[in-house]
Amino acid sequence: MSTSASQQLSAIHQMLAVGHRNLRIERHSLLLWGIPAGLLFAFSHRIFTPEQVPDLQQRAFAWLLLIGIVLGTTGGVDWWWTRRVKEARDEAWSFIHRQVQKVWWLLMGLATLTTFGMFFFGGGYMVCALWLVIVGLGLYLHGLFSEELLEWVGVSIILCGIVSLFAQLPYDTMRWLAAAILGLGMPLLALMLDRGRHRAIPVRCAQLLLWLGLVLAIPLWLEGQAQRLALPETPVIGLDDFKHKGPANASASIVSLPAGTAIPVEVEVSGDIFVNSGEKAILPLTLARPIELLLEDGQLTGANRFPGEVWQPARQARWITIPFLKAELTPDKGPFVSSKLIVQLRQP
Repeated sequence: MSTSASQQLSAIHQMLAVGHRNLRIERHSLLLWGIPAGLLFAFSHRIFTPEQVPDLQQRAFAWLLLIGIVLGTTGGVDWWWTRRVKEARDEAWSFIHRQVQKVWWLLMGLATLTTFGMFFFGGGYMVCALWLVIVGLGLYLHGLFSEELLEWVGVSIILCGIVSLFAQLPYDTMRWLAAAILGLGMPLLALMLDRGRHRAIPVRCAQLLLWLGLVLAIPLWLEGQAQRLALPETPVIGLDDFKHKGPANASASIVSLPAGTAIPVEVEVSGDIFVNSGEKAILPLTLARPIELLLEDGQLTGANRFPGEVWQPARQARWITIPFLKAELTPDKGPFVSSKLIVQLRQP
């Protein structure tokens, strides 16, 4: 086959590929959607905290309003900027682009409403993974009609969200992971776009490994720093001494609770079905083994350890799990509520 014929066939293949992937995602779109979301995750632990907004419903609606404002502003600026860019290139919005844009907005709305619902129905630990999966799904959908690299990165983001849940990473680590992927990964992806060129699988793998390495470096480094964080070592005082004399050190103290110590759990009951007398229900619990707790400035930090073991920071502690809570009515007992409470400091 002559060289000219080969070139013509190659040009035809390129034209067909362009026809299949006729959606062009703009670089500024990735910047606009990624950076604000990354900043929101990075500083979410300082925004609308339980101390700032004690009421759960008010806190939920405050977050709903904030996320709505951020997404609405981002979407409006993205639409205006994209329209200006297309007008400058004398391009029109393709039908596929409009439909994919609608699906993207649907996914963002779904993630927002799910986050809002988690305030009332639980599952807040999964919020970072939820947004990663939703964003990854949106990028993958764009990649089906745009650039291959978006598909590869989209699947990688989905896997990052799922793996973080299966690995039971501390919430802070998941938060930094989401902040890095969105705030750093999406702008980096914008720089790596190659305008629909077909690349060999080894090239795509190299691009993906580079992207993952740069994006995951920050959360992995922060996790390593947290693991190496040295908690203060001060003399251990017993519970009786603490009750009579107070903390041994004004800044940091370690209090040892012996096995058999009674730990009353106060439960405040409200609503429209039980009598609200103002008194809290007491659930008596007893320690099965001794434990040492760290106090700073007279307040529990959440750090704990069993005697002779290393400290477990508060961010890694998994304190309470309630597998079920159900009401029952039997002839023998009458009406009663049964539940199961699992209090565990270490993973089994």
